[in-house]
Amino acid sequence: MVLLLILLKRLAVMFIFIIIGAILYRKNKVTEKGSASLANLLITLILPCVIIKSFLTEHTRQQTIYLLYSLLFSLIILAIAICIARIFFRKDAIAHFAAAFSNPGFFGIPLILAVLGDSAVLLAAPFIAYLNIFQSTYGVAVLTGEKGKSSISIKKIVLSPFIISFIIGLLLFFLPVTLPQVVEDVITASANLNTPIAMIVSGVYLAKTDIKAMVKNIKLYGISAVRLIVIPLVALGVLSILPDEFLPLKMCLLIAVACPVGSNVAVYAQLHQKDYCYAAETVVISTLLSALTIPLLVMLAQIIWHV
Repeated sequence: MVLLLILLKRLAVMFIFIIIGAILYRKNKVTEKGSASLANLLITLILPCVIIKSFLTEHTRQQTIYLLYSLLFSLIILAIAICIARIFFRKDAIAHFAAAFSNPGFFGIPLILAVLGDSAVLLAAPFIAYLNIFQSTYGVAVLTGEKGKSSISIKKIVLSPFIISFIIGLLLFFLPVTLPQVVEDVITASANLNTPIAMIVSGVYLAKTDIKAMVKNIKLYGISAVRLIVIPLVALGVLSILPDEFLPLKMCLLIAVACPVGSNVAVYAQLHQKDYCYAAETVVISTLLSALTIPLLVMLAQIIWHV
C-alpha cells in the first residue's frame, strides 16, 4: 500500500507538470520550436545524466547480479512487446511502433526514482538502451516499410547519447574510478531536471492535440490497451519467474514496460513523413490512460508477488 501511495503521488506531480506544459504552450510561453529544443536537451544531456547517475552507486555482488539479469530480461520483454505489437497491428505501422515501445526514459524513470530510489535506475538502463536500439532499427524499418533494413547506421546507434551514457555508466560501476565531487554535482543537478522538463514537453503534445477528435478515435484506445494492459500483463507473467529476492528488478522492469507510448513514435513519424498527428495522439491518450493502468498493474504485482 505504501508503494502504491508513493506511485500515485508521483503520478499526480507528473500530471500537474503536463498541465503546466499545456498551459505554457497555449499561452505561447513555450513554442513548438522551444519544445523541440527542450526535447533535445532531455535526450542529449538530462536523460544521459540520469543513467550515469544511476551507476554512481556501490559496486556490490547483488547489484552486479541484478544488472546481469536486467540485461537478459529487458531483451526478452522488449522482444515479446515487439511480437505482440506485430500480431495486433501488422498493417498499421504507427500503431505497431507505438504499441511496441514504451516511454521509460521520460515517464518511467521519475516513477522508478520515486518508488524504488536512485540505485534502481541502473536496473532500467539496459531496457532503455535496448529500446533505443530497437526503435532506431526495427521501428524505423516498420515505419518506412524497408523490412530488414534501417535508415539509421550502426555508427549513429553506438554514438547515441543513451548508448554512450550506458557505456560510461558501466565503466564507472565496474572500474575503481571516483569522479570529482563537482562533476558528480553537475550530473546530479542535470538529472534532477528530468521530471519537470519531460512532463512539460508531454504537455505541449497534449496542447497541440485536438482533444475532442482524439477521445472519439476508438483505434487509439485499442493501441493503448495493447501498450498499457496486454504487454505489461505478459511481462508481469515473465517477471514472475524470478524469485522474490529480485523484487526491485521485477518492479523496475514492470514499471518500464507499463509506461505509455514513447514520444519517439511522433519524432520518427515526422522524420519519415508519416502521419505525425496520429502518432502524437497515441502518445497523449496512452499517457492520460496510464494514470489509471500503472497503479492498477503495480497493485496486481504486489498481490502476485506478495509485497
